[in-house]
Amino acid sequence: MQQSLFRPDLFQGQRILITGGGTGLGYAMAGKLASLGATVHLCGRRLSVVQEAAAALRAAHGGQAFAHAVDIRDADAVDAMVEGIWTEHGGLDGLINNAAGNFISPTEKLSARGFNAIADTVFRGTFYATQAVGKRWIATGAQGAVLSIVVTWIWTGTPFVVPSAMSKAGIDAMTKSLAIEWGRHGIRFNAIAPGVIPTEGATARLRPNGDGMDTLIKQNPMQRLGTGDDIGELAAFLLAPGNDWINGQTIALDGGDSLANGAYFKQYFDWTDADWAAARAAIEARNAEDKAQRAVGQP
Repeated sequence: MQQSLFRPDLFQGQRILITGGGTGLGYAMAGKLASLGATVHLCGRRLSVVQEAAAALRAAHGGQAFAHAVDIRDADAVDAMVEGIWTEHGGLDGLINNAAGNFISPTEKLSARGFNAIADTVFRGTFYATQAVGKRWIATGAQGAVLSIVVTWIWTGTPFVVPSAMSKAGIDAMTKSLAIEWGRHGIRFNAIAPGVIPTEGATARLRPNGDGMDTLIKQNPMQRLGTGDDIGELAAFLLAPGNDWINGQTIALDGGDSLANGAYFKQYFDWTDADWAAARAAIEARNAEDKAQRAVGQP
């Protein structure tokens, strides 16, 4: 882990909710904020995963970390979770919209169910969480900060992940729009568009053949891929108390990759039907594995 740019008590007294906070980029950002004194609330559909993540953060950093099982596709469930945080924990100071879903597919072969599986989580779920938190800040006169994780595809477009690209572009529009509308309430909105930061879940669904990482490293201007520390440091900067003049911005965190190389996944133009069939089988197997870990009663 690299040395942090920030003093260790920067987020003391701050309470941050991270959707999809039990794994991947969400967990990396939660860890950085917890190391700087924040109380973190992690939510996700797999209760055991967020519970284990919260316990690991408490053990590593000695602070407070709480786990919440919720399907952010369910607006009422999201609102109930946020109300519980307000009632039991005194509310929130920040929100990280990180929960997402994605998989590669030729767009002409997408089913409506496959499209909605992504759009309902990324597009609608992000709005539900943002509104649930934001309306409570407005009602109580509290200030707050929202950070959303998008993709560089909002600028370049990218083949084979059209539902994700569309949904993330919508979040980018929400970031700009609410930065204007809710800025008068002391609520800031910003976003990070990360490049390739390898995580187990994303790799399984976006690069199911497991290769290509060496090429990604070589083509990146900085000659490396991203890390959890990279996104954790930028998230901490954008959410930091007193940092109240950066609003409505989306920052690329990719070592300059999108400038140098544009859209991702162009290599899949060379795939055969057999390649796509193998990818679908691998993705479906991973989805089944994840579903088995969800709490009883969670969809």
